[in-house]
Amino acid sequence: MCHYHERPVAFARRRSLIPSMTDASEYAAMRSGALLVDRSERIRIRFSGAKAAELITGLVTNDVLSLAPGQGQYAAALTPKGKIAADIRIFMGRDGLLTDTSARAGPGWRDIVRRYVNPRTAPYRDVTSETQSLGVFGPKAVRVVAAATGLGESALGALDPYGHLSLDGPGDPTTVVRVDEIGVAGYEIISGVDEGAALRDQLVAAGAVAGSQRAWDIARIEAGRPEWGIDISDATIPQEANFDELGAISYTKGCYTGQETVARVHFRGHVNRFLRRLHFVSATMPPSNAELVDDAGNVVGDVRSVAMSPRLGGVALAMVRREVAPGTTLHARWEGGECTMQIAAQEKGATG
Repeated sequence: MCHYHERPVAFARRRSLIPSMTDASEYAAMRSGALLVDRSERIRIRFSGAKAAELITGLVTNDVLSLAPGQGQYAAALTPKGKIAADIRIFMGRDGLLTDTSARAGPGWRDIVRRYVNPRTAPYRDVTSETQSLGVFGPKAVRVVAAATGLGESALGALDPYGHLSLDGPGDPTTVVRVDEIGVAGYEIISGVDEGAALRDQLVAAGAVAGSQRAWDIARIEAGRPEWGIDISDATIPQEANFDELGAISYTKGCYTGQETVARVHFRGHVNRFLRRLHFVSATMPPSNAELVDDAGNVVGDVRSVAMSPRLGGVALAMVRREVAPGTTLHARWEGGECTMQIAAQEKGATG
């Protein structure tokens, strides 16, 4: 087996996700009921004008021009070398579109927009400070959101991923988006700040349990969902993060920044590493960027996100060499510690 010499990317430092009793109750609500999480820290930019979709599709990996009003998609904006500068959710409206990125990926996307989008051709504004986003996640999410917004359960349940419905009102409409990213049903409600407090109260009254980002993040890791700045960065090729399996890449659309690298991997080759899910039973949690070695002592990857799941125990995401098979036992090593980890069975992307 080849040695893995690439140095881990310096990702944002974060505390290990060790669940408290509060976290466990919030996690239980998400798995059996409906958990309310404030998602307002995400960066939202609204674009208008007839050329908006055409301009944005030239900046991302997915086909924005294929979207009809009420539809949405997941995509990545790339560096010229085909690495992920930001991952983006795109929601098409009647008079333009809204992009939504994580707080960590937001600065990269803002910079791309400033450099490549002419505001006279496609006017845009950052609406982060004037809007909020409330997420409701769990098997009862559709019932709670329907009761709080007045939208029908059947209409909400029929939405495709990133599909959305709007509630017309004063100012920008409130938008309800279906977001099934973490292994449970989910909806995020983007509204004006002034409507936020009342909407939160209505969601709680309808049965949502108000919680924190921590339970959501544990579920994200369980589901293998990457977070920019932790699991992926501008050193990551989209296919390394399984973006093709996440429906974030179109291989039939026109040109976009970084396309050559993505197309070359898809049509003529493969990447040498993938983001993989791992489990561990040690009470000691490995830190992000702990190196992973196999039984022969070869370095085959590095740990990214880590959490202690109330349901599954120790879970992690790691960037691992493609030839390392599902079920393989690896050893996480860091200064002052070591633990044994195992790649989750039936992982996609591995060659075995």
